[in-house]
Amino acid sequence: MADGEVPTSTRVTGGGTRTRAVHRLGPQRNPEIDRTILETTRTLLVERGYEGTSIDAIATEAGVGRPTIYRRWRTKAHIVHDAIYPSIEPADTGPADLPTRIGLLVSGAFALFGQPAARSGVPGLMAATRSDQELRQRLVTEQLDPVRAALRHMLDEGIATGKVRADVDVDTLLDAIAGAAIFALGVRDEADAEERAAALTALLLRGITAR
Repeated sequence: MADGEVPTSTRVTGGGTRTRAVHRLGPQRNPEIDRTILETTRTLLVERGYEGTSIDAIATEAGVGRPTIYRRWRTKAHIVHDAIYPSIEPADTGPADLPTRIGLLVSGAFALFGQPAARSGVPGLMAATRSDQELRQRLVTEQLDPVRAALRHMLDEGIATGKVRADVDVDTLLDAIAGAAIFALGVRDEADAEERAAALTALLLRGITAR
């Protein structure tokens, strides 16, 4: 699909639908192309896994040409990153108490990594970040820094009021939340994300609460 084309639904074998392209005259860039490619990528991740989701497969199933994809993303890992991760903004927990705020952060992480495409794609994407510093920068700095800042503020408030231990490290807590969610859902393929999130929340609160 070139930038002068629009996506449309086409019936495929097995009763499902794929978003395909039809031609539209004009030089304007089609704002639907990104959405179509990302939707296709999420579908392929679930059906074929990270290794089976290639640029060629994405182009074929989305009805676009490889140049159309490469004008937008440098590598497959960059497409998968954008397909899996939304722009992460810290949850607005308002004046809620500490257990509620920690619970919201944990449940948010499990909801994010529990999506079918994320379960299939995150382990491969993590491996790709080891050799791609630009992608690593996007994932670690651009996405996680706002979450880390919000968590740091939450801990500082708790420490100031005597509810949180003064030696709690924000990065360790963030690693525990994200790492547990990724391992439970992406590696162990835990079915009950809600139950795991509740158990982790209880464990973390016992660890960070001042006694």
